[in-house]
Amino acid sequence: MEIWRTERTQLFRQFASQAGGLTSQEATARLEKDGPNKLAEGKKTTLLEIFASQFKDFMIWVLIAAALVSGFLGEPVDAAIIGVVVLLNAVMGTVQESRAEAALDALKAMSAPMAKVLRDGTVQKHPAADLVVGDVVLLEAGDWVPADLRLLESASLKIEESALTGESVPVEKDAEADVAEGASLGDRTNLAYLGTAVTYGRATGLVVATGMDTEMGKIAQQLADTTKEVTPLQRQLNKLSNLLSWLVLGIAAVIFVVDLLRAVPASESFLTAVSLAVAAIPEGMVAVVTVVLAMGMGRMADRGAIIRRLPAVETLGSTHIICSDKTGTLTLNRMTVQEIWTAGETPDRLFEVMLHCNDSQAGDGRFVGDPTETALLECLVEKGVATQDDVRARRRAGEIPFDSDRKLSTVVIDLENSKKRVLVKGAPDVLFGRCTSRLKDGQVVATTDFSDAEAANEAMAVKALRVLAFGYKDVDTVDCEDLHGTESGLTFCGLVGMIDPPRAEAAQAVAECRRAGILPVMITGDHKITASAIAEKLGILGDGRRAVTGADLEAMDDQKLYDQVDQIAVYARVSPEHKMRIVSAWQKKGKIVSMTGDGVNDAPALKAADIGVGMGITGTDVSKGASDMVLTDDNFATIVAAVEEGRRIFDNIHKAVRFLLSSNCGEVITMFFATIAGWTILGPTHILWINLVTDSLPALALGAEPAEDGVMDRPPRGKDAPFFTGRQWFRVLVVGLFEALFTITAYLLGCQTSPEAGTTMAFLTLAFLQLFAALGFQSEHSSLFRIRVKEHKFLWLGLGISALLQLVVLAIPALRTAFQVVIPTPIQWLQILGLCLLMLLITEIQKWVARRRNEV
Repeated sequence: MEIWRTERTQLFRQFASQAGGLTSQEATARLEKDGPNKLAEGKKTTLLEIFASQFKDFMIWVLIAAALVSGFLGEPVDAAIIGVVVLLNAVMGTVQESRAEAALDALKAMSAPMAKVLRDGTVQKHPAADLVVGDVVLLEAGDWVPADLRLLESASLKIEESALTGESVPVEKDAEADVAEGASLGDRTNLAYLGTAVTYGRATGLVVATGMDTEMGKIAQQLADTTKEVTPLQRQLNKLSNLLSWLVLGIAAVIFVVDLLRAVPASESFLTAVSLAVAAIPEGMVAVVTVVLAMGMGRMADRGAIIRRLPAVETLGSTHIICSDKTGTLTLNRMTVQEIWTAGETPDRLFEVMLHCNDSQAGDGRFVGDPTETALLECLVEKGVATQDDVRARRRAGEIPFDSDRKLSTVVIDLENSKKRVLVKGAPDVLFGRCTSRLKDGQVVATTDFSDAEAANEAMAVKALRVLAFGYKDVDTVDCEDLHGTESGLTFCGLVGMIDPPRAEAAQAVAECRRAGILPVMITGDHKITASAIAEKLGILGDGRRAVTGADLEAMDDQKLYDQVDQIAVYARVSPEHKMRIVSAWQKKGKIVSMTGDGVNDAPALKAADIGVGMGITGTDVSKGASDMVLTDDNFATIVAAVEEGRRIFDNIHKAVRFLLSSNCGEVITMFFATIAGWTILGPTHILWINLVTDSLPALALGAEPAEDGVMDRPPRGKDAPFFTGRQWFRVLVVGLFEALFTITAYLLGCQTSPEAGTTMAFLTLAFLQLFAALGFQSEHSSLFRIRVKEHKFLWLGLGISALLQLVVLAIPALRTAFQVVIPTPIQWLQILGLCLLMLLITEIQKWVARRRNEV
């Protein structure tokens, strides 16, 4: 029989399960038998395929052709060295790319979705991948459906199934629906499908299919996405690399022609030109950037921020505005009841609403659920009003789940006299308007005067308490589809004030934001007075900006909000739709905006923001899915730490690219002027070896540098700021020119002894000049002489290995012969060292001038 028509008893029998779910032992056995609840991923690239991809570059094949030509023309040494260089280059590229892939895979695993499941009769959280057929799963608004489910219970359930059916409007689901035989996918209203999103209500469902056996699994091959994400910076650097490639090819062609005119053998001219082109074209620049980004993502994860989209890494450091929720992000989200107000009436009816209008569940000795609702139950237990068994024994005849538009939640219970009681809790300013009576001496008295309750609400809010109001009514029948009718005509029965203290680290993080030129903005559904009190305590208010409410926002058109948005620090009593307008207003001012969110309705604002930040603890699956970054600790300070890490990553990419470009520039200028002057300074093998030894390791070491002092004491980059300014391009050219000048100087000094000594001096000097330049590039702002040696272990390691590889050529006689170099005299070593120290001085002078101009 079709699963959507099977009776519940038969359903449990068919899947060997029960209403309380499986035992842990049975679930483990089924997981081992059936495998994880995962869709088949696109074919992963093997190490061999990564290695093979290193040979896709056109210039590599030109180099291989050059090696073959060398061998054919009787130059086996040159051919062998070129072959070794090509092989080593491929190996290093494979290591870099595989490390980046591994880092991204690890981060993907960290952000895997979780599911609430009944195991051993209790509610537990497990990775969705561990679900098995027969598990009983709990769903609520904001959850992704973790497998194909047959619904067992549902309340006002709506699921957005566009990923599966293309239907953009959420579909109403009903566990009791009588679905026709042969019903199409979209009409099976008592089923929920893997990969769809719960937008409203709650439900319980039995897992009937997992992984590739689900409806989504059947079309998984069509959905497989193996496209690698490319960041804007990578695209920008790709264009730059292509432009420089054509420029270098032009210079190489000139050198080839000039060599031919000088009667240099065609084979040697060809090899020199090709070697220079291969060495100087910055084809590895984007690869280095990718590795640096991946390493940065790993460091961010260590600090509690999981990056879901690669472009977010480079955008984070440029953040101008951080719009943050209050509860749980700026505060601890550990609610405790501080005050109960009933206008002198006995609180029995209030306690009844607190108990039943509450979605938190009894766990192993503690309550599990929303911190606010958990605090209400803990209060009842402390007062001896209810026990965990009372919580387990609750039964509902109907419910209207909370949503941020109504700011209310409602539960219906059955009374012994066949009547029903509607229990409502929510925002005081909303609930007061739904009440038409109150309790007076234990009796229901008609009134619309709640001025004393409003005053009590204000008094609690001034103390930074979060206040909820409670009401009820008794009715003969109730229709939960009629929201207004169900939640009106209520009897007011009291207020509860709870404290959610600010995080100790939040005030420091806000102060750090201000030093960094980042504007913190609080957005909350709480009362304006409560929000303002917390904002003042944290330092968000008090700078001349003000607090407004959602009603104030409604009264502003988009132009007025645009004009005033930079004057507003706190938005209170707002809905998720307001967040979209706030993001848009800031973006129209050219600002990069980070926005936090945890609810299903926050997803559009998270997508619209430059950096959408989801909450790892309290956030819904939908909000996390829409975000660029997920906080594992829901902490505002973690956002600030991620911004700092983003700035560090951008700085390090900037250093690495400057180093690579200046090195390539030095090689090109050296060879160009030497050719014009009629000198043979370096041969093809020398150029290729220098490129191999001095490019990748130092560049990667610069990419792993710690954050510079004062990284959070400067304003963020502009949204349209170029990667390199004109002055920075000039600095790259200056370093390249001096590298060429010092290399030619070394060559002329060496030639006073012999041509071989000249080539040796040029070979060693050019390589070590680039390493000394890398040392100077370790900071774009501070002098090298302020370096804290122990904090730069990767830089020392990278430079050390590169220098050692260069010296190996001198130490091994066979390599000395192959490279046609000699061991320098002590005087020549001192000359090389002197030129390298001059190179270091050049980089220091550049930084001194930059500090004077305050340009970096």
